[in-house]
Amino acid sequence: MEDLSFYQQVYQVVRLIPEGRMSSYGAIASYLGTKGSARMVGYAMNAAHTAFPSVPAHRVLNRNGLLTGKFHFGTPSMMQQLLENEGVEVIDDKVKNFKTLFWDPAIELEP
Repeated sequence: MEDLSFYQQVYQVVRLIPEGRMSSYGAIASYLGTKGSARMVGYAMNAAHTAFPSVPAHRVLNRNGLLTGKFHFGTPSMMQQLLENEGVEVIDDKVKNFKTLFWDPAIELEP
């Protein structure tokens, strides 16, 4: 992944998040060796709509399971709709059972 831009590296990781699971900006940053750059992962997610192949940006939330990126989708409810289409329950902009559904690339992508 060293030859890829940071955004491309983020997109590669996000594309691996299984349907019905989600990760956080910080977990992705940490996995990429840039702990403390969660905000940069957020910037990458904001630009994800231009990436090909597509990036399931709706599966990346803040560390508490909040849909903090929802305003960067077509409508304020689109992020929640996409998660609910995958069987994820969202209450008041927060994923129910976030800790159970959390996908940590550092664990899931161990060599």
